[in-house]
Amino acid sequence: MATSNPELARLFLDFSRQKLFGQEWPRMKECVAPLTPEQVWWRPNEASNSIGNLLLHLEGNVRQWLVASFSRAEDSRNRPAEFAAKEGATAAELLHKLGAALDEAAALLDRLTAEELLAVYPIRGNHVRGLDAVYTVVEHFGLHYGQILYIVKLLSAKDLGFYKELNMTGRAR
Repeated sequence: MATSNPELARLFLDFSRQKLFGQEWPRMKECVAPLTPEQVWWRPNEASNSIGNLLLHLEGNVRQWLVASFSRAEDSRNRPAEFAAKEGATAAELLHKLGAALDEAAALLDRLTAEELLAVYPIRGNHVRGLDAVYTVVEHFGLHYGQILYIVKLLSAKDLGFYKELNMTGRAR
């Protein structure tokens, strides 16, 4: 098997797109869209992040690790500002900004080649393969997706209903 297997690259990118754009992003939008500004910026304590902080953070991460790196563009991320915000944009505004970053990332993932996944990119002062950058974003998005959904459940005190089609063993009915 060749080192730059196009079929393997396609499978990896297809699964990455499905996780981000087919599952996690639509569910996150559905949960966050109805929240009030107070709910978006609520923090249980000063050591924790709000949904607003996490949405800003995800936008910064996607732009830095995918958009800027694969486009060989300047990285203008201000990571500390993502966590310092205590109020500001509404749920709709934050979702729109993150959605725009994800749209750019989706366009990049649609065109990436096996060679680009094996190429090295400077990200946060490190030299990172494209494959590692994509995996980092998918994993990172999933981590904060779970945190956001947990906060929504705390605020709403209801089941989000994402797995109602599964039986006791976790299989589709």
